[in-house]
Order: sequence, then structure tokens, then C-alpha cells
Amino acid sequence: MAAGAVFLRAMRADDLEAVLAIQLACYGAGFVEDGALIARRLASAPETGWVAVHAGAVSAYLAAYPSMTGKLTPLHGEFEVAPVPDALYLHDLAVHPSASGLGLGPRLVRHAWDHAVRAGWRHSTLVSVQSSAGFWERQRYAATQPADPAQQARLATYPATSVYMARRLD
Repeated sequence: MAAGAVFLRAMRADDLEAVLAIQLACYGAGFVEDGALIARRLASAPETGWVAVHAGAVSAYLAAYPSMTGKLTPLHGEFEVAPVPDALYLHDLAVHPSASGLGLGPRLVRHAWDHAVRAGWRHSTLVSVQSSAGFWERQRYAATQPADPAQQARLATYPATSVYMARRLD
């Protein structure tokens, strides 16, 4: 494999240290999630977590899970995998600053969409944080509000600038 090559693979438990390092580099201490929580999430949805490996190291990751349109995970909450999902919820996408500009984020997102379509899910949802709405709009997500008051309360666990977003996968 060429030195600058990138490949995507399923996230594994032994990627946890790299995922935590990427979180810290991208988000700062206020958004870094507990390693045990990330491990539980990966165990609950092992088919919907991926990493991008560049120059021999995990440089980006995407943690997602099978969900229902309109349902979201509260900040620092457990994944609630839907028994009969219609959407792939993208919970956390992060690219280490040293890999910025390589297109790893969009590549991981497209990979997730392909997985969702093969599984028969026709939607993807997420909560945009830290002024990332522009990135998600470029991926054809649109801001929306969850209709259910309980889901609106979950959205309120995020900083006020956070936005619930959705897109149809066609």
C-alpha cells in the first residue's frame, strides 16, 4: 500500500485509544466522551462504526447506529439501537487535524450511507455540533426539529448552537 494511501475499516475495540486522542484533538476536553461509553456503543452497534487509516494510523472515525427518523441520542448518552430501523444515526464524525484536507470525513460519511442503503434504511440523521452545520449541508443534510417532545429534550442536552439534521438516502 502506498505511503499516503487511505483505507476504511470497521472500528475495533483496540481503536479506542486512537478515537479518544482524535476526540481530544478535535473537540477539547468538554466534548471528549468516556472511553467505557464508547466501548459500550461500539459493542451495541459493531457494524456501524468505521475508521479511516492513513499513514498507518487511525486518522478519523465515524460512530453511528441503526435508529429511527426523529430519534436522537442525548449528549454522552448510550446508543439505543432500533429493532426495526429506518435511519442511520451518525453520532460522531471526527478527523484528526493532522489529516485535515484529505477528504476523510466525506469518505466515511459516503461509506456509512452505502451501508445504510444496503441495509434498507432510507434516511440518515445527526446532531450537528461545534458549528459543523455547513459541512453537513454540503452533504445534503437539512436542519429539522424532532416532533416528539422527548426527543426535543434530548436535543436540548447539546449546546444551544447544535442542530438536528436529516437527509434522505437515495
